[in-house]
Amino acid sequence: MPLTPQSFDYLRSLVLQRSAIVLGSDKLYLAEARLGAVARERNFTDSEAVLSAIRSGGDRDLTRIVIEAMTTNETSFFRDKHPFTALRNVILPELMRVRTPDRCLRIWSAACSSGQEAYSIALLIRDHFPTLMSWDLRLFATDMSEEMVDRARAGRFTAMEVSRGLSPELLARHFTQSGTCWTVNENVRRMVEFRTMNLIDSMANFGTFDLILLRNVLIYFDPAMKKTIFGRMSRHLRPDGYLMLGTAETTLNLDESYASVHSGGATYFRFAQRSLVGSARGEGYPLNDLGRKQRSE
Repeated sequence: MPLTPQSFDYLRSLVLQRSAIVLGSDKLYLAEARLGAVARERNFTDSEAVLSAIRSGGDRDLTRIVIEAMTTNETSFFRDKHPFTALRNVILPELMRVRTPDRCLRIWSAACSSGQEAYSIALLIRDHFPTLMSWDLRLFATDMSEEMVDRARAGRFTAMEVSRGLSPELLARHFTQSGTCWTVNENVRRMVEFRTMNLIDSMANFGTFDLILLRNVLIYFDPAMKKTIFGRMSRHLRPDGYLMLGTAETTLNLDESYASVHSGGATYFRFAQRSLVGSARGEGYPLNDLGRKQRSE
């Protein structure tokens, strides 16, 4: 049963309120397909019945499931390639240079989906920067979807998923085949701490980072929310840190505190005005409850 215009408007409003994601008027077919899948999985007669249950307010978990169903979780290992080339050749070497006195490094993969981006960073570090394995290295990955975070934490991927971005050498070295799927080896999985987080919620206790990856996320928000999120990132990025966005995303006309840097086909962002004095001494590192120190093998 197709959604009525009134029900679609209610769904769009609900998604915007709970996730800040703008569900365009041209997404009716997508919304019906995904809501229909929820209806079948939860034994509702149709999509309208799902929305009626949400309106009644008796099933908060159902609301979360519907919101998560409306989000897009497209990702792959070493997605777009150029950003990872910049990480290997420019960003990580520079961060290692300025952080050597403290031997501390904090990296955050925001809106990580099923975890391929975070694991790509972990693989890059293990294979090309083994010295970092003896540092106080913390790699965090967050997503608003509990289902995606659970999948990412398990580190289990289909043959199609590992074929997107992973070479046979990387697959053989860092994954174990189990049936038709491949699982990230434990020494890589334990490098990443996954947690559920909605970018529109308070992140007051989330500490500061040397590198934040917020890639292919902002395209789903309106300009006002983009500005809000950039403001929040500013509070969590160290003065000499790096912000990486998706290839179609920019801070231009949204946040003047960032300046773009182009390197090797990739574009990343750094603070344009903030003083870098003392940035290598470790100010802002307290992470409160942010997990344990990572151990080397």
